[in-house]
Amino acid sequence: MSASKDIQFNTGEFLTRIKERDNDAIEMLVRRYTEPLLRTSMGLGFDAHTADELVQSVWTTFFDVVSAFQGRSHIRTFIFGILYNKVSEQRRLQKKAMTHDHIDEVMDSKFNASGHWITPPVDPEKFLLASETMDLIQRCIDALPTAQRAVFCFKEIEDKKTSEICKIMDVTVSHLGVLFYRARNELRECIEMKASEA
Repeated sequence: MSASKDIQFNTGEFLTRIKERDNDAIEMLVRRYTEPLLRTSMGLGFDAHTADELVQSVWTTFFDVVSAFQGRSHIRTFIFGILYNKVSEQRRLQKKAMTHDHIDEVMDSKFNASGHWITPPVDPEKFLLASETMDLIQRCIDALPTAQRAVFCFKEIEDKKTSEICKIMDVTVSHLGVLFYRARNELRECIEMKASEA
């Protein structure tokens, strides 16, 4: 997402136009961010129909609450923050969020008492290159807990900066690092397991 393309959306004048329901400004904003919102929603594991519903819900909420938005963060951050909240709500409704984070048990099984790998992990880049289909990887991404999935998709799919992800998810840099570390390790574990079953 290019900063030069987004700068026009972060001016006080543009925000005023949005709050005053200027049709041209609204159309520009919706055109700019609908596709990235859809990509992010699908990257978080939702099918096209659900992703579309999520994005529609984001825009509805955005226009309901934009009058209170003061412009202290980028309007893009505000919009994606709404998306993250909608994703969390959707996961709760579907009861698909994992209730037990088993990564600590997984990691314990991978290291010996000295803290060395019992079996060194497969290099994820080499493995991904050797994979015949992205379906396996997508299934593993879908299995991640919501917060880990969001961090991974924001960072690896949307290529967002750490500071922006922290604002969207309202977490510290250190917490973000933990979430990303766990997401990568869970993905590695899942990919290795599914590859061995193939």
